[in-house]
Amino acid sequence: MPPTHTDEGIVDDVRGLPVLVLSAYVEQAFATDLLGSARLGYLLKERVGRVTEFMAAPNRTADGGTAIDPEVVAQLLTRTRADSGLERLSPRERDVLALMAEGWGNGAIAERLMVTDGAVHKHIRSIFRETGVSAG
Repeated sequence: MPPTHTDEGIVDDVRGLPVLVLSAYVEQAFATDLLGSARLGYLLKERVGRVTEFMAAPNRTADGGTAIDPEVVAQLLTRTRADSGLERLSPRERDVLALMAEGWGNGAIAERLMVTDGAVHKHIRSIFRETGVSAG
């Protein structure tokens, strides 16, 4: 994030374009808004040492997927709410969420669960919808 802690350079006008945010920390409000769209990534700078995973993130987002740091997922889903939505997740969505939290990308999740990349993407969108992590 820029020093002003705003979304400078990432505005609603670019919603159709792939976006890959590289940040030093998780800004929950910004991450929640960003996660409402497809073709996105939100990675923490501390993870760039995992070069193979880091280099795959731009391609994954450009191809319509997501690249979300496990810490971002963990912080967004553990925020204090009376109704987190986690109880509404299907067993398959819970499997996908667990693998996301471990840092697996869409393709690796699809392979591990023996489903298509498209199915994983649909599960991720459903997870965000059910937990209230979306732009609206």
